[in-house]
Amino acid sequence: MSHIPVLLHEALTALCIQGDGIYLDCTFGRGGHSKAMLAELGQSGRVIGLDRDPSAVVVGEELGAADPRFHIVHTAFSALESALDQLGIGRVHGILMDLGVSSPQLDDAARGFSFQADGPLDMRMDPTHGESAAAWIARAEADEIAHVLWVFGEERFSRRIARAIVEARVLEPIVTTSQLGRIIANAQPKRDPNKHPATRAFQAIRLFINGELSEVEQGLSAAVNRLEVGGRLVVISFHSLEDRLVKRALRDASRPPQGDPRMPLPETVAQPKLKLIGKAIKAGPDELSKNPRARSAVLRIAERTEAA
Repeated sequence: MSHIPVLLHEALTALCIQGDGIYLDCTFGRGGHSKAMLAELGQSGRVIGLDRDPSAVVVGEELGAADPRFHIVHTAFSALESALDQLGIGRVHGILMDLGVSSPQLDDAARGFSFQADGPLDMRMDPTHGESAAAWIARAEADEIAHVLWVFGEERFSRRIARAIVEARVLEPIVTTSQLGRIIANAQPKRDPNKHPATRAFQAIRLFINGELSEVEQGLSAAVNRLEVGGRLVVISFHSLEDRLVKRALRDASRPPQGDPRMPLPETVAQPKLKLIGKAIKAGPDELSKNPRARSAVLRIAERTEAA
């Protein structure tokens, strides 16, 4: 059975798809959103998919071979402007960002994203680039590990866990998800009965290894630059750190530039770049009953209001 993306109907509705428009799917994954966009486009419409996961790019290339209206680019979405430049595309009519790790990535134990199944401790979105979680765990000082767990995971036992990791790696290299999961669990004096003890720490390490929050900041800024006036930016986030960042970025872009209150800015300068559309959207009871992952999803919408 094919995977149905979270908040799919809500995302498509928010994009207000035009039949001849050009749309950017910043996190292609396995193509659920892109295929749904293509279904609403005419023959002259286009969808550009971006993904830094080579496995996703393979799926995207297959879709592009079957439908010439689609093209996949192997890149992080922070580089969306460069990707569009390479394709000779200036502005697009809508941009979708479905943040975080995808279900296929979580379900593949070999990728090392989840403590639910044993696998190599990798966690990279693109396994061909950068440092794996195992390599970082092997070299990082306890203070750095604690900082990452606290800042990116809001883990209250960050220092205890960091010390336990450093002590454990002296005895043997920490190279699997099950090893790390046990160390984290054993280091916690108290546990939330509704959450696995390694949840926050694994989230934190994944975010850090992939630079995900920086990616979101850069990607949002680039997205605003490349939207047509009236184009929609739709962002789905899955945890509070991401959502706070998205909410703040969209809010700031929807406000006029701040200057000296004694010197009013010219009207052409004072116009905000975005207009917020509605309130944050969450999954309804029907979707939650079919897909528990939708529980934490938050969708936010903004519209481009003026040309750069």
